[in-house]
Amino acid sequence: MPFDPQVQAIRDQLERNQVPNLYTLTIEEAREADLKATVGGAGKRVPVAEVTDRRIPGPAGELTVRVYRPEGDGPLPVLMYFFGGGWSLGTLDTADDVCRRLTNGAGCITVSVGYRLAPENTFPAAVEDCYAGAAWVTAHAGELGADPSRLAVGGDSSGGNLAAAVTLLARERGGPAIVHQLLVYPNTDYQSDTPSMREMKDEHFFNPNAVRWYWGLYLASDSDGANPLASPLRAKDLTGLPPATIISAEFDPLRDEGERYGDRLSEAGVPVEVTRYDGMVHGFFTMTGLLDAATLAVAYAAGRLREVFG
Repeated sequence: MPFDPQVQAIRDQLERNQVPNLYTLTIEEAREADLKATVGGAGKRVPVAEVTDRRIPGPAGELTVRVYRPEGDGPLPVLMYFFGGGWSLGTLDTADDVCRRLTNGAGCITVSVGYRLAPENTFPAAVEDCYAGAAWVTAHAGELGADPSRLAVGGDSSGGNLAAAVTLLARERGGPAIVHQLLVYPNTDYQSDTPSMREMKDEHFFNPNAVRWYWGLYLASDSDGANPLASPLRAKDLTGLPPATIISAEFDPLRDEGERYGDRLSEAGVPVEVTRYDGMVHGFFTMTGLLDAATLAVAYAAGRLREVFG
């Protein structure tokens, strides 16, 4: 299939305006451009009952978390959401639209974690920060009006990678208990060599050059890439992990490794549902102001969470 017509329109505009790919910019320029594009591609701001920023203890100093609350009385289920951006770009604002939509759609408190970014803080800083956020929410569930027995993790792209890593770390450390993982086109394997990685060469969208650039910023050494907390697909044992929802995009270099992670989870006896969005590219999930499929995908994800939370 070709690009979805709405995706093709975005590509045509990028080409007309000669917009450079992020990996050709300095890290400062890339961060600014990424935030501008992500916020610009989001839909009209969806109201939620309450949004507050809080400072919490982290492994290397305080972290900022943003807490979204829906209408309704607690205790409410909780989604920990980790923004994308190749572990090096992205802010709490990057995921604001998605967090608002998931909060309302799933009827849950959503907590977005402002984890440390690479290259200033390389692997496993982001993983430890995201884990600390989940542990903090569980420990402070009472004051948040949250139900710690209904805790899910999720994220898009590198955020999906971090969500998967947090489930592995929680299993290793004996908690917190996680009931579901929502992985949106996640990175799962450093130096992956799959058909989708070889095929998606379009210079205007996320491509293998971008993949290599982000990994190069995130990892201090190639050996870190073999660690399952960086490459969840390399974990030898996936048994006992939370049930998963995995969303992939047809024209995404990460498509195959994300779907393969779903296969591995299923083979390990973990319930998993993998949904591919044809005609879509990497990053589409946050483009609710530009792509009909993004709105549908976020609604699907919210529905999956609502089922899990009961």
